[in-house]
Amino acid sequence: MISLRDRLKEILINNKLITEEKLTQAIEAQKKQGGRLSDILVKMGFINQKDLFMALSEGLGTPPINLSRFKIDPEVVKLIPKETARLYQIIPVSKMGNALTLAMADPLNIFAIDTVKTLTGYEINPIIGKQDEVSEAINQYYGESPYEAIEEIIKDMSEAEKLEVIRQDRMEFLDSSELAQLTQEAPVIKITEVFLKQAIEANASDILIEPLERCLRVRLRVDGVWREVDSPPKSLHPPIVSRVKVISNLDIAEHRLPQDGRFKIKFEDREVDFRVSILPSSLGEKVALRVLDKSTAMLDLQKLGFDNDDVEKLKRCASLPHGMILACGPTGCGKTTTLYSILKFVDSPERNLVTVEDPVEFQLGGINQVSVRTEIGLTFANSLRAILRQDPDVIMVGEIRDFETVDIAIKAALTGHLLLSTLHTTTAAGSIVRLLDMGVEPFLISSTLIAIVSQRLLRRICPDCKEEQKPPAELLKKLNLDKNTVFYQGKGCKRCFNTGYKGRLGITEILVLSPKVKELVLKQAQEHVIKVAARSEGMKTLREAGIRKALEGLTTIAEVIRVTAPDE
Repeated sequence: MISLRDRLKEILINNKLITEEKLTQAIEAQKKQGGRLSDILVKMGFINQKDLFMALSEGLGTPPINLSRFKIDPEVVKLIPKETARLYQIIPVSKMGNALTLAMADPLNIFAIDTVKTLTGYEINPIIGKQDEVSEAINQYYGESPYEAIEEIIKDMSEAEKLEVIRQDRMEFLDSSELAQLTQEAPVIKITEVFLKQAIEANASDILIEPLERCLRVRLRVDGVWREVDSPPKSLHPPIVSRVKVISNLDIAEHRLPQDGRFKIKFEDREVDFRVSILPSSLGEKVALRVLDKSTAMLDLQKLGFDNDDVEKLKRCASLPHGMILACGPTGCGKTTTLYSILKFVDSPERNLVTVEDPVEFQLGGINQVSVRTEIGLTFANSLRAILRQDPDVIMVGEIRDFETVDIAIKAALTGHLLLSTLHTTTAAGSIVRLLDMGVEPFLISSTLIAIVSQRLLRRICPDCKEEQKPPAELLKKLNLDKNTVFYQGKGCKRCFNTGYKGRLGITEILVLSPKVKELVLKQAQEHVIKVAARSEGMKTLREAGIRKALEGLTTIAEVIRVTAPDE
């Protein structure tokens, strides 16, 4: 009886698709490295996939099949376990009587035929299918991802089943049927859950899903620093983005315009909110997710990491019946958390508290919160006008962006309300100059402004690998510190992912508008003049507050220098 190898040799040589010499080389290579002879022939460049496919079909008398156009009954697919299908690169396509038709990438594999015959008890009718089509069909009908790299990402996914998407509204956009189908496939759902689970477990504040030229990059912002995690192939970028859109109730068919949404998931008996921003880029849609975990939010002035004297200053200012308190600093420095903490401090059944935000970050019990919707005309200014008719005692405005908003805010503070808001400036004294630049009259600033809080977040030293650090003498001299001063650092361990840091704490620069500072405001003094006056009255700068935290062993001097600007 002619062997399988001889049959293949006869087919290829008779069809003049390969020489005997090249076939011998391929057989020798097969002996050394193993694998299918057909694959080795293609890999060595002796024959192309199409010619090999047609030659095998004709020579073996095995009909070919175009699996990409063939719909297989799921009940037939169940006859063969997915492990067997993947191992032998086979898939059952039909069953008639006692015969099972089997599409095979290698119809010469007698072991595969015997295995399936033993497993199913059917007579096997082999037909030939293209390698890539068989692989695609296996992935499609057995619910597996077409990319082996995904296996590394989702192999430990048993924990991801703890995630439960909490649907808030009915999905409105289901026009793009192909994308909609992709978003419901198990691998895409699992991979998306991996990112969310990793972010929650690492206490990340943000997730970025970014399409690059040759790959897809996923990063988490942990303790204010971006950290890259394992990423799937770039080909999975569209279904992953669409999956995020589906659970955020966004339009999966829109790829040209930015979109914003939010969703909520349940993880280990706690609810976590995610704010979603989709941004079209030249290489695809970039996704940014802000993680809002209520269980880790510290809405308590005593627990923010501020110095005790700064906390007392804030409490005294917040206890005043009217006026304006501003929090300033870059995005992600904790301004909103500080304002929320002040709200919780002043909240009582006797007071009417209202906020207007874009969007509402945390739902606070007992406080009325309004979310800005500019697309329908519900702006900060319009919301503030409506709120003032509700007889509020305390108002929080998410952000002062323009003259109209600041004008209404100041009028609210003048008419007996305590108003809290944020401003995007880097220093406390700079906020006064910013208000003047926005067109606010100096006498209005001095009449309404109580205090300005400029703040930053510093990474805490990991308590599990903390050790002493002796900084260079030049650095100590530059910071006006004694040469024997000892600081601390994290050596790096498993608990902190070898970063030396774990968690964050806040530092503040609180400018209280004293009579001396108010006089300078009326004169429209420059920023550095106001800063000097405030420091002479006891204001600590951000750099000074940071150095104090480093001396206490809570953070490193390198972190202080990274985050804060030097004092002039």
